[in-house]
Amino acid sequence: MSGNVGRGARATVAALTLALALSGCSLLEGKDEPESETTTSPSETAVQNAVDSQFTRDGTFQSHIDVDGVDFVYTMYPTKSTPRTNEWYPKGQKFFTFTFQAYDLDRGLRDKFSTKRKVYLDRVQVRSTTMTAAGPGSESPYRLNVSARKVTFDPEPVATDKGMLITSPKGSFELRNQKIGEMAVETRGVTLAFNATVWIQESAGSSKFYRRQVRQSVPIAIFESDKPTVATPIPINSN
Repeated sequence: MSGNVGRGARATVAALTLALALSGCSLLEGKDEPESETTTSPSETAVQNAVDSQFTRDGTFQSHIDVDGVDFVYTMYPTKSTPRTNEWYPKGQKFFTFTFQAYDLDRGLRDKFSTKRKVYLDRVQVRSTTMTAAGPGSESPYRLNVSARKVTFDPEPVATDKGMLITSPKGSFELRNQKIGEMAVETRGVTLAFNATVWIQESAGSSKFYRRQVRQSVPIAIFESDKPTVATPIPINSN
């Protein structure tokens, strides 16, 4: 009897650990000074409940992060190659696309663009961490550290020495068909930690900009299966 209780307690602790570690969150780094510088099985449902993932549940993820009156919007969704997120298994490759854009909340959406603060995206970094039913994993199946203007889907983004313009409606960063690689068979979740280095104009028309780091974590459920995730080949540059 006592052995069964012990095992039950350990299972409960492991489930709670998994849920807490993979609850999504966004984080804005402390301010810099202005720049003088489908039906699922019961086991699938249990894991999906433990990994609180908007991306897995809805098939898309979007967050709004307010920085000094600028709305930064991260959007992420699976590509046509692996569209069914309840069939993302440890083995096989899983593909997604994400975008990043800024909106000046001090102005109306239909106001002239010249009256809006410009925001430039310099670099995009993404780290990944895995979770198993027993706790944190040791793998990093996806990594990114790039200059935004060199990899964005737009072949001719508006750019300066501070990066590419992402202020709506003139600019937006988009990176397609990103691959999450194979993971250990015991993996039940992976979290992508996004970090964007941006430069925000002090006021419309100003020559002064200041830097910020805009971060967002996106948890993803990974379901137990003996078979790999099946990816359908798609044309280059398709989302």
